Amino acid sequence: MAVITAPAEPVVRPVSRFRFVLDRRGVLGSIFIAPAILYVLLLVGVPFLLALYYSVSAYTLYDPSWRFVGLGNFEQIVRNPVFLETLGNTFLFTFGSQLLGLIMGKFGALLLLRPFPGRRIVRALIILPWVVPIALATIAWQWMFDSLYSVINWTLIAFGIVTRENAPNWLGTPSLAMLCIIIVNAWRFFPFAIVIFLAGITAVPQDVIDAATVDGAGFWRRNYQIILPMILPIVAIGLIFGIVFTFTDLSIVFLLTKGGPGEATSVLGFEGFQVGIVSGDVAQGAAISLFMLPVLLVVVIGMLRFIRRREI
Repeated sequence: MAVITAPAEPVVRPVSRFRFVLDRRGVLGSIFIAPAILYVLLLVGVPFLLALYYSVSAYTLYDPSWRFVGLGNFEQIVRNPVFLETLGNTFLFTFGSQLLGLIMGKFGALLLLRPFPGRRIVRALIILPWVVPIALATIAWQWMFDSLYSVINWTLIAFGIVTRENAPNWLGTPSLAMLCIIIVNAWRFFPFAIVIFLAGITAVPQDVIDAATVDGAGFWRRNYQIILPMILPIVAIGLIFGIVFTFTDLSIVFLLTKGGPGEATSVLGFEGFQVGIVSGDVAQGAAISLFMLPVLLVVVIGMLRFIRRREI
């Protein structure tokens, strides 16, 4: 006689509440993003609050006692003609180098889209200006712009374009010095512009380009009336990053011209460093640095509104 036994019920183990918490997407995402937020708060938030604290005081390295002066530092720098010249130099340096970098990036991207021998090697080498340390690159540019040993001047002399007596003093003439820092920054920016244009152009549907070609659109019409309007939001995002990084940058000016000749190439970042750190007037330096915030805020908000309204 067979004995029928009932199957044993599975043992239910207690599930930890901690496991259910980690299964929630919001909680897990917050845990993953917390280190990045903490990093930004410590590296950006704390210095920003300190800059606000110092900008409304009379704090200097020689008189570290904090004394509230309100907006007096901002009123003083706005009335300073040196600051106004520096502000104009910053706009010229930023938008001039970004425009030149975008033009170079556009033509570089169109060139790299065409098949030619060694294209992969060229694509790898084109990133070098972006990854080479700025100090090393600026030393090379300083040698090329040197008044005595400039390879640019020697090339112009060899082709008979200029004479040795009339060779340009690149870093000693105000207008040429500004042109030099614009060229160097555009040289740094254009690999990033090439990557942006390559990503945008390759994302354009090939059917659209083929239809335009069938309708008789030539090279220039396809690029500037069809492709460019479609990738303009992508280019605008890259341009926002370029403007923010350039507007707050002081490395090229500090290493190449030291703001000279005179104040011809001084920009806001360099001026804030000179006043706040070198001269010791921390309050004035903080006010100069904070002046960049509303300007960049207006530019970024304007470009983001343009991107939102743009129909692709």
